[in-house]
Amino acid sequence: MAAFGLGNAPGGFAAEAIDPETLHTWSAPYRGWHYQPDHVIPARPQVPGHETFHNTDVPCVYQLPDQPDKWFLSFIGFNGEGYNSFVAESTNLVHWTQPRLAMGFGPAGEFDHGGCVIGAFLYESYDIRAPRVLQRRAGRYWTLYGAYPRQGGYELRPGYEGLAVSDDGLRWRRARNEPILSVHDPDADAWERDCVYQPWLVEHRGRFFDFYNAANGSVEQTGLAFSTDLLNWMRYPVNPVIRNRPGGFDSQFCSDPKVFRDGDHWTMFYFGVGHGGAHIMIAFSRDLVHWTTDPEPLYRAGGNPSGLDRTYAHKISLVYEPRSETFYMFYCAVGNRDRGIGLITSKPLPPAASTSTKPD
Repeated sequence: MAAFGLGNAPGGFAAEAIDPETLHTWSAPYRGWHYQPDHVIPARPQVPGHETFHNTDVPCVYQLPDQPDKWFLSFIGFNGEGYNSFVAESTNLVHWTQPRLAMGFGPAGEFDHGGCVIGAFLYESYDIRAPRVLQRRAGRYWTLYGAYPRQGGYELRPGYEGLAVSDDGLRWRRARNEPILSVHDPDADAWERDCVYQPWLVEHRGRFFDFYNAANGSVEQTGLAFSTDLLNWMRYPVNPVIRNRPGGFDSQFCSDPKVFRDGDHWTMFYFGVGHGGAHIMIAFSRDLVHWTTDPEPLYRAGGNPSGLDRTYAHKISLVYEPRSETFYMFYCAVGNRDRGIGLITSKPLPPAASTSTKPD
């Protein structure tokens, strides 16, 4: 691929931090939303043929071009050996049905044998209010995915990232038999020496951006890589782009970034670990490279009055429903034990749509 030199990386190296007043103004529309009391995808989803998978996590909403009135939600489950990715469908973004396998374990001895975590889809638009419609490229749908090489435990290191394709948007397979990012890459740096985790894909002006979190020991931060073809990637030389802030709500983790175009700037949702929990954070950029975090979480662990997220509130997926002019923010909500997919909405949902009744 063509090299991304300093002049090619959007914004170069120097950019002014975004001032506190602007941070407050830009983050205000995403605060004070309404919690649903129950998981929309339960901790034990009972996927037919995969009933041993539980602890649902990493939600990501999308639509298919020929089904404008239906949404799909990818998520993962863990069976004690590793992750599989699943997908369910909905006509109202609350009640999800027909869960099925989307991508299973990779071949033995290979980088994704321990599990595949889809959810960094190539969308037609990354505008924050655009439909989350998958884009066809060369006749197929595309996603980056997180992967683990070994079975037998939870996220056994080192993690990798792969590239997958789908003909129908439901079942996914490798597009490349080697990882696109690895701790062994020549341009991998010390901050990511132990594990590469979950990607997020953005296309902008003919380039692809992979925002991803990675670990050095027990500390996670967020970096960025560039590509022109989805197959070959080069890291930004001044990674990480979201760094731990001593004493902050992201002092230990800055992870699982999700990036959207938001008017005249870019908005990133990620989760921070600090102050005794995992919290939904927000950061902003004018150029996709230089980011400033609002130090106050959007939603703290324990914010749901039902106790659904008493321990962790993290790993979001955001979609805008234009008919009701409502944002739906799916997130991994962890109480004392149960890990499932929760929901926060920008407007109260009508009683018929509430998760206070058991989902289908």
